[in-house]
Parts: sequence; structure tokens; C-alpha cells
Amino acid sequence: MHITLTFALVILITLLAMLAVAGYFIVRPRILHWGATSLEASRAMAGDNLISDAILVTTRAISINVGPERVWPWLAQIGQGRGGFYSYDWLENLMGLGIHNYNQIVPSLQNLKPGDLIPFWRGAGVNVVVAEPRRFLVLAGSIIKPKEQTVGDGEAGGTWVFTLEESKTQGTRMIVRSRVAKFQPVWLSKLFMRVLEPMHFIMEQKMLRGIKERAERE
Repeated sequence: MHITLTFALVILITLLAMLAVAGYFIVRPRILHWGATSLEASRAMAGDNLISDAILVTTRAISINVGPERVWPWLAQIGQGRGGFYSYDWLENLMGLGIHNYNQIVPSLQNLKPGDLIPFWRGAGVNVVVAEPRRFLVLAGSIIKPKEQTVGDGEAGGTWVFTLEESKTQGTRMIVRSRVAKFQPVWLSKLFMRVLEPMHFIMEQKMLRGIKERAERE
């Protein structure tokens, strides 16, 4: 009886391990590339040069049924203490981030320029590298250079890039790419990224849908 139970336990653990491995290789790519085509996920985008050796790369996308000129204002005002991130603010605020999502466009938050800070929490966040209205927004953070200095090639700690492309139906294809650089020790950076990936996916897909809903409703 003891041998039978032990054998059953081994079989169960083996099956669970196989399911975990299968889930990693099947589900993870869908999470990393939610909504994006294979071409969108594999092509180069603005800001890729800011990290030379990324440990995590995600590319997600959504189709919006209005033109880029109506999507950009919502994107331009993102940030804590600004327009929010249009995601699950109740979940963000459980962590004490103090984020409130706007449902209206605020003219005073529209004039982005390189060096501007997009806060996540109490002055900590990413800086604007490039802001080209109705086309793309490149955000980057770095532990190598102070915030007030320009981030050069291969020097960013993380990048967050939004691209707006007009579709054939005069709508917008919004593509967002995130890249995170390795840090020491490398094993810890890999572990941290695996823990971060599911939460990053949950919040970012909601953000894309939140921008879509607001732009189309307007």
C-alpha cells in the first residue's frame, strides 16, 4: 500500500511538472505578445537601441476604431498624478501608488518633451526620450545615468515604447513594447522577471483596452 501511494505521488508530481513546462512554452509567448502579430513582435521598433542586451521583451497591440489623432491625447497624459494608466487603479492603489484614471483629456498634460518624467509613484518613473504626436512615444529609465541626462544607446534599464499606426480603415493600430535590461546577479534578474511577467501582462492589456475604450467613446 505504501509503495502504491508513493508511486501515485511520483506520477502526480511528474504530471504537474509536465503541465508547468507545457504552460511555460505555450502560454508564455501568448502573454508576452498579447494582441500582436508575429511580424509586430519580431520587427525593430524605436527605442530598441536603448538596451543592448534585454532580459525581457514584450510586444502587445490592439486595434482602435478611431484615428491616431484621437488616441494620442490619452497616451500623452499617462502617469501617476497625471491621467493615470487606464488600468486597474484599485489594484495599483492596493500597493499605495495613488493612481487615478482620468476619463477626460486634460490640455495642460499634452505638451510632452524629452526629459519629462512620467511618474509611477512619488517622483519615480521613466523619462520621455522621444514624443512625436500621433506617431510614437519612447519612455526609458536608467540606473546608469541621472534622470536629467539623456539616455544613450545601450544604457537604459528599461524602455516602454508606444507606436500609433494608421490602419487601412482609418483606425489605429497601437503597439507597445517593453524591454528590460539584465542586472546583477543575472539569476536574480531572471527570477524577478518571471515573477513580474504575469502582473505586467494583466496591467498592460487592461491599459491598452482602457485607452481604446476612452478614445472610441470620445
